[in-house]
Amino acid sequence: METQRILMRSLAVVFIASVIWTITADAEEKVSPCCTAVSRVEFTDPIISVRMQNESLPCVKAIIFKTERGELCCDPRQPWVKKKVMQFIRA
Repeated sequence: METQRILMRSLAVVFIASVIWTITADAEEKVSPCCTAVSRVEFTDPIISVRMQNESLPCVKAIIFKTERGELCCDPRQPWVKKKVMQFIRA
């Protein structure tokens, strides 16, 4: 009888630990991707959309240009980035 009680407690501990591990793993996978570095190199691809990302480590402050090739994380302090944002807004 005592052996069964110990076995049931052990199984309960293992079950609880696995549930906690599963919940934690799911939460880590749902973190949205962000820019952790920015480029200072100008590009010529047509811009589909523009959005700004504020700094919240590990994410850095960035202007994100969406193009047909994907998203480009750019340094918002670069003059050419400011120019492209203004051109996109006016278009």
